[in-house]
Amino acid sequence: MQRRDTKDLRRSAQSVSTVHLVRHGEVHNPQRVLYGRLPGFGLSDLGHQMAQGIAEHFHDRAEAGRPVHLLAASPLQRAQETVAPIAERLGLPVTVEERVLEAENAFEGLSEVKRQLRNPRWWPLLVNPMRPSWGEPYKSQVSRVLAAVKDLSDQAVAAHGEGAEVVIVAHQLPIWVTRLWAEDRPLWHDPRDRECSLTSVTSLHLGHDGVESVSYAEPNRELLKDAANLPGA
Repeated sequence: MQRRDTKDLRRSAQSVSTVHLVRHGEVHNPQRVLYGRLPGFGLSDLGHQMAQGIAEHFHDRAEAGRPVHLLAASPLQRAQETVAPIAERLGLPVTVEERVLEAENAFEGLSEVKRQLRNPRWWPLLVNPMRPSWGEPYKSQVSRVLAAVKDLSDQAVAAHGEGAEVVIVAHQLPIWVTRLWAEDRPLWHDPRDRECSLTSVTSLHLGHDGVESVSYAEPNRELLKDAANLPGA
């Protein structure tokens, strides 16, 4: 999928499609484990509340004439539990999309990662933060997410015409680096600077030449103050 030049990153009156990348809700994780792709990490009570809230957000959009035509999610438990209320509220089936999985990470399974990194055994993994050397390359994450975005967008447009909308429930890091790519920014970043809160919506507006623009929303902003947010999770 192509990215238009920065000077052209503006939304046209009618995009060919819009793909909303939704981050999952808060996870029950009292030990603050960097859970990555590990099984068994489902939503907390607050996370389920967030999932209901994001379902209402897309239902309200549908009532206003902006329906979702295709729904997909990462196979990980937290993403599936987030997408379930959306599917129920909109009456749509869910496509399981492996290409939007959380990034691979060598620190997966560790708790209190910042403290653990004081141990010299982990230092060889920190030699190249721009790749990053501790996990899946940022470029690889962008490539697989964009492939999923294009395929799902093409399916929605083929079935429903231009202006079709797709929702994909995924994970913070793959969503964030995809946004960085779309906005022609370096993929390397400080995890604390990510604008991708729990159940946030990062929307890619696609034209015939690729990604035209990006918009961002936090429909559950009022719930975020109570959330435990682990960077990179």
